[in-house]
Amino acid sequence: MAKIVLDRVDKVYGGGVKAVDGLDLEIRDGEFMVLVGPSGCGKSTALRMIAGLEEISGGKILIGDQVVNDLAPKDRDIAMVFQNYALYPHMTVEQNLAFGLKLRGTPKSEIKAKVHEAAKMLGLEQFLSRKPAALSGGQRQRVAMGRAIVREPQAFLMDEPLSNLDAKLRVSMRASLSQLHERLGVTTVYVTHDQVEAMTLGSRVCVLREGVLQQVDTPQRLFDNPVNLFVAGFIGSPAMNFVLADLASGDDGAQVRFAGYTLPVPAATLHDKPGLRDHIGRKVILGIRPSDFEDAAHAGPGWAPMEVRSSVTEELGSEINVIFTIDAPPVEHKDTADLAEDAEDGGDMALPLADNKALWTARVNSRSHVRPGQDVQLAVDTRRLHFFDPSSGLAV
Repeated sequence: MAKIVLDRVDKVYGGGVKAVDGLDLEIRDGEFMVLVGPSGCGKSTALRMIAGLEEISGGKILIGDQVVNDLAPKDRDIAMVFQNYALYPHMTVEQNLAFGLKLRGTPKSEIKAKVHEAAKMLGLEQFLSRKPAALSGGQRQRVAMGRAIVREPQAFLMDEPLSNLDAKLRVSMRASLSQLHERLGVTTVYVTHDQVEAMTLGSRVCVLREGVLQQVDTPQRLFDNPVNLFVAGFIGSPAMNFVLADLASGDDGAQVRFAGYTLPVPAATLHDKPGLRDHIGRKVILGIRPSDFEDAAHAGPGWAPMEVRSSVTEELGSEINVIFTIDAPPVEHKDTADLAEDAEDGGDMALPLADNKALWTARVNSRSHVRPGQDVQLAVDTRRLHFFDPSSGLAV
């Protein structure tokens, strides 16, 4: 095992296109680090540079204490798991698992022991004599992981390994990956565009955008304390709601006004976010996560009321998403524009519009009886409001 350090790493393609820009990142020994971001943000390029499959244009990469800039991939002591499995179709599962060890000249008895140990760990024992064509997608991906495990490398590099699997299988494979990491303790760098996958797997998550590191932290801290609008909107599903609002003085603290609503800003929030006092009397971008709403009938004491008309409801069994418009235009900012563009690329519009009114989402208790077209009294946990500077997009 080993830590991996990227020190001011750049990747510049022809025409001066910078895919990765001054990336500084330390992946600790034994850590599960997830690189996440929209398509084209440089996450796969960064992974391929660690693997040695892409030359770096500037900076240094260290695996352990060794600078590996000029080392061939085979000499870096890493194992890569790809999206497309990359199995040999003419070989059995057992032969696929053993192939890398054979190339290294590992003794036959040792190969057999390692292959069977990996097969047992991954539940592949009954499939050892089958060829990849006779396996399901999840079984093939487990073989690809097994081939990486038997090599006992310093680090695993995984490039969207679950993206070809169906939703239910992805959930079970995520659990398997977590258990494997817990058991093996090998440094793992994992690339995904799926922020739910990032949040459930990562010891820490690194959010990239246009080749630039935005924030790296634990999943919960990214969710609770995003550094800017982009991270706030990218992390969390459904996405955070945004609006341009007026921050004003109020009883026992401050208040924020938007679209005919006034929400109190608790004194404790002003204490925890001292920069907010400098914004009193000015515009801010207010962010409210869907999970910080509740049907007023089920809300905690002290939550602020907010009456809305439900446009659409999505009943998810354990909760209901209430989608409604507010009488304010969508926030116009480079960060939110990039989020909307990424959502469209993924076939899902994150910031839909209705008569130039922003469409918001509230997540409420499944015991709520809200239906489309109804007026509903929501409540907001004002202790968890987020504030961003309208010009820079940085969290206040």
